Amino acid sequence: MSQPAAAAAGPAEGRRAVIVGGGMAGTRLARQLAAAGDRVTLVGEEPHAAYNRVLLADVLAGRYAPDVIRLPDLPAAPAVRALRGVRAVGVDRAARRVRCDDGRAVPYDVLVLATGAAPVLPPLRGLSGGAGGALPAGVHAFRTLADCLALAEAATAGTAAVVVGGGLLGVSAARALALRGARVVLAQQGERLMERHLDPAAAGLLRGHLEELGVEVHTGCRVRGVRTSPPPPGAVRAVTGVELADGYVLDARLVVLACGVRPRAGLARDAGLGVAEGVVVDDELRTTDPAVHAIGDCAEHAGVLYGLAAPALEQADLLARILTGPAGHTPRYTGTRALTRLTLPAADRPLDLAAFGETEPAPGDDVVHLADATRRVYRKVVVRADRLVGGILVGDLGPVGALARAWEGGAPLPAGTPLHHLLTDHLGGS
Repeated sequence: MSQPAAAAAGPAEGRRAVIVGGGMAGTRLARQLAAAGDRVTLVGEEPHAAYNRVLLADVLAGRYAPDVIRLPDLPAAPAVRALRGVRAVGVDRAARRVRCDDGRAVPYDVLVLATGAAPVLPPLRGLSGGAGGALPAGVHAFRTLADCLALAEAATAGTAAVVVGGGLLGVSAARALALRGARVVLAQQGERLMERHLDPAAAGLLRGHLEELGVEVHTGCRVRGVRTSPPPPGAVRAVTGVELADGYVLDARLVVLACGVRPRAGLARDAGLGVAEGVVVDDELRTTDPAVHAIGDCAEHAGVLYGLAAPALEQADLLARILTGPAGHTPRYTGTRALTRLTLPAADRPLDLAAFGETEPAPGDDVVHLADATRRVYRKVVVRADRLVGGILVGDLGPVGALARAWEGGAPLPAGTPLHHLLTDHLGGS
């Protein structure tokens, strides 16, 4: 099938740019295209302006009010409009129109998909079967501000809560619920917390921090299903417990499913665009239709899905330059080296951690550790052929900026630098 040619209209002609997705990346791109003179329409399912989803756990913990994490909305201008609470349901690529669930059709010269990712709901017994596929009362995902506010309302002091999943999101949710006074159990199927990012020593420090807050942590623990109460007439089922694979049942009036996310690529797939796990894009963040781009959690570049805020924002900035820059000087996206960072403030003993790159060494790599159990500090770097390829820091993150720059740059480390200096506050002692 022939593909529509890329839009030739430039900002001076008022190019019609439609962005599907009103989150951090979509809103950031919309603001830049509007500043360049494009006629911008942003279609977003959530009814409110974008917010910093990195801080959702702090809202759940009560550290921030919801308004604190909201991002500035689009500028008020005749050529800019935001359709909030509107869902895009189809793309007519031949006519270059986006169909919405409110019946309107929005024309475009360039279309950007920033549809994000959806939480993975595991195939647990008792999880489905409600009216319209609804989850039992008390069972929540933790992805959006609406999820966060619903959890905050339900997590009263003493509430029995179970968090399923011990990755970054599950750890953040468990800690936040504990700070609200809930009785929290964290069930992680893997052998350690945040196993994609942390080694056993670092995961052990994280586990100790959560247990000091009152979180009961179970690793190597597989959840089989949820127990629910028989619903009264006209009501939905309510969760009463979580059943483990060994048959043991955890008391639960609140369950948080933190089992990862999946790119929201259905709109692209239905439109006939190339989709692997996410929407496939090239080095100009174009899909298989040159008039359609994709950024953020829904986009898959060179086989990589990032699922983090920093790469999504970098892609938004780069695409803005691609779409508004001079012809013949098109920048290229080569991927993002994303550092995972988690701040766990507490009244007496806060804990910060960061991880980047390859934290498990390959044969022949040099590995340097620094550990101070009293101060709860742990640092580890992996060096390969005089280049820093990964690291973990828990506790004092003094060196993280210098280490991240050395890793992102990929240049050889200064000759003669003792490797233990990598773990001091100034890279190479400078």
